[in-house]
Amino acid sequence: MRRKTRNLTFILYGLVSFTLATLPAAGPASAQDLAEFEERMTEFTLDNGLKFLVLERHEAPVVSFNTHADVGAVDEVKGITGLAHIFEHMAFKGSRTIGTTDYNAEARAMAQVDEAFIALKAEKRKAERADKARLEELEKRFKDAQQEAQQYLVHDEFEEIITREGSAGLNAGTGYDATMYVVSLPANKVELWMLMESERFLAPVLREFYKEKDVVMEERRLRTESQPVGRLLEEFLAVAYKAHPYGEPVVGHMSDLETLTRAEAEAFFRKYYSPGNLTVAIVGDVQPTRIKQLAEQYFGRIPSGPKPDPVETVEPPQLGERRVTVEDPAQPFVLIGYHKPGINHADNAVFDAITDVVGTGRTSRLYKSLVKEKKVAIVATGFPGLPGNKYPGLFLFYAVPARGRTNQECEDAIYEEIEKLKNEPVLPEELQKAKTRARASLIRQLDSNSGLASQLAYYQVITGDWRNLFKDLERIEEVTAEDIQRVAAQYFTVKNRTVGVIETTVTDK
Repeated sequence: MRRKTRNLTFILYGLVSFTLATLPAAGPASAQDLAEFEERMTEFTLDNGLKFLVLERHEAPVVSFNTHADVGAVDEVKGITGLAHIFEHMAFKGSRTIGTTDYNAEARAMAQVDEAFIALKAEKRKAERADKARLEELEKRFKDAQQEAQQYLVHDEFEEIITREGSAGLNAGTGYDATMYVVSLPANKVELWMLMESERFLAPVLREFYKEKDVVMEERRLRTESQPVGRLLEEFLAVAYKAHPYGEPVVGHMSDLETLTRAEAEAFFRKYYSPGNLTVAIVGDVQPTRIKQLAEQYFGRIPSGPKPDPVETVEPPQLGERRVTVEDPAQPFVLIGYHKPGINHADNAVFDAITDVVGTGRTSRLYKSLVKEKKVAIVATGFPGLPGNKYPGLFLFYAVPARGRTNQECEDAIYEEIEKLKNEPVLPEELQKAKTRARASLIRQLDSNSGLASQLAYYQVITGDWRNLFKDLERIEEVTAEDIQRVAAQYFTVKNRTVGVIETTVTDK
């Protein structure tokens, strides 16, 4: 599925695609009480293990759907990086009945494409010893095989069926922790969605696999290789993590993208898209009993399978500061990251409160100090959730130096604010403002079917219970000034720190 290329700011946040900071949230603005949501929520799990969350909202005849797969870039290993993202693209290619004029003939043609690619890959592996004439022959064979398979393809049929029935927001996204598929439809199209969504997870056909790999490689060139901040962030994460897969890029390494096969993608699907690894949130003008009947009829067809184990690799404690410098004729930039626990840790609410105090908006400490008072930066902020929340991640500070100012000045100014967090209790009004804004943020989040579906599914998959969407607010209410001092002193230390900077180089005219 084609998506717009993101700008520099979104590159920074985009790699956290599925964190709380970037996901939309939702529900009626007046209904922020957990008990009220529980009254309107229906939960059920099919015999094959697929979990459904159904929330009734009858204000308008529309329904939002969010399918969350508990798989992301964190579940990849060396050699197949980028595969979770590629499969997200593949999920829009249809099934044995959608997207083809003759599946049996197409399947034979795709097998020829696979054989041609594997032969070409083997010859390329010889590097300097490869036979140039043989390479040209295999390239032609591969291209011809793709053209043969194309004749059976019905382009974008999956999307067109959904679109012409009045859909809105049809999209998908892959992050480190999970992959989501979203759409909103008129309430009388629920059964259509049940059919279409179950089809692509019952028997997906990975047609145009190698062409879509080219699309993903172009995304990598645009979002990472041609963007200074994108390059910095990739280098930064690789330095911050030496063991855990959070250090690998969501989009994948170019050499992996070039060599991935359809068979590897199909194996990835079989392992990570079993029903027990999927959660569906449905919010809108629906009747839960009808939803359950349709879910059993359509999604119940999908064979059950074992739920994959979570990532067992644990990032060892840092023994000292790590630094990385990217030289580029671009705007200087400084990132400072500290390892922190995952979203289910007791201190997660404290980090949320710290985010509000130091990094949220023009009243935050970083903005007031670095931008307004010292004028060393044009942007300065801090937030958690990089690169993910499911496992221990990073709390990130970053700044863009003002004209004539340096990365070092920004870095020193950030450290000064961090030391204040450790040594001086935050003011009562600062802490109360953080709690008030957290409550207001939840109310703002609870204002649309699509946002609420996203948040319910996200919290269910990442934290294990959708109710934590509301319990997190209660936890923030309990945060004290002493908690902030304790957490800052424990985690914001020199040896737990990774620093990445863009140093501006001068190019010859």
